[in-house]
Amino acid sequence: MSVRIFEVGPRDGLQNESKNLSIDARFEFIKRLVEAGHSDIEIGAFVSPKWIPQMEGSLSLIKKVLAAYIDGPRFWALVPNAKGFEDSLESGIKNIAVFTAASETFNLKNINTSIDGSFERFNEFLPQAKKAKMRIRGYVSTCFGCPYEGKVEERAVLKVAERLLKLGVHEISIGDTIGVANPKQVNALVKKLLKLVGPKKLALHFHDTRGLALTNIYESLEQGVNMFDSSAGGLGGCPYAPGAAGNVATDDLVYMLREMKIKTGIDLDRQVGASKFIQSEVDRELPSRFLKSRP
Repeated sequence: MSVRIFEVGPRDGLQNESKNLSIDARFEFIKRLVEAGHSDIEIGAFVSPKWIPQMEGSLSLIKKVLAAYIDGPRFWALVPNAKGFEDSLESGIKNIAVFTAASETFNLKNINTSIDGSFERFNEFLPQAKKAKMRIRGYVSTCFGCPYEGKVEERAVLKVAERLLKLGVHEISIGDTIGVANPKQVNALVKKLLKLVGPKKLALHFHDTRGLALTNIYESLEQGVNMFDSSAGGLGGCPYAPGAAGNVATDDLVYMLREMKIKTGIDLDRQVGASKFIQSEVDRELPSRFLKSRP
């Protein structure tokens, strides 16, 4: 058995750190993740630096990464709108991600538009992306709970996922943005999502706010999911989700899967090296338990 790990640290992780890193530091982080054996790395976002200053310089960074790794892993970038898509074309990246939510209030707080509004934005550039033969990933936030609305109904998640499928996305990442999911809840929703989306297109994105991310991943594995988002050292969080901890740590996830004899293609020692590097750059202790166990 094997699992595909989608590393989000250079984007989803770093965009929530208080310290803004240089392009050189971000490049070095990505280099170390490549050397660890990652097949998918989200390396930047074509967003306004006014709103997310941590992602400033993504265009230059992505050009530098793509020039350095012509035959490297799949590199991904977040594209919020038509302007961001223009930048993605200029960068030469072939894998892009779009994002929306299962909660109206969260979507309004996060990207200043309704769920319908986010799909209107997608329609402005996704047809061009498909013509350019880009691979498209769709993120759905707050699938298990919302910091503003509380419980999110399964039908709301399934409706958004179905709309993304109709747009032609190649995969869908279902997010537990504030880390409130429990295994029973995951079991119920994942069963429905597998029927709708299928195992080849479904990813789960857990945050570890309440310490249940690995438990929820295990439950998802039992249901047949084999793609998970994670962040080196547990970088991340969400500025629009008060109290949300970082993404599940890649180090912890790789360790668990290795001990379960599940292949990831990732060298754990090199992964720890990448996490230690970025920990020193952001100048704070990261929450990865495995990282803390390594001197």
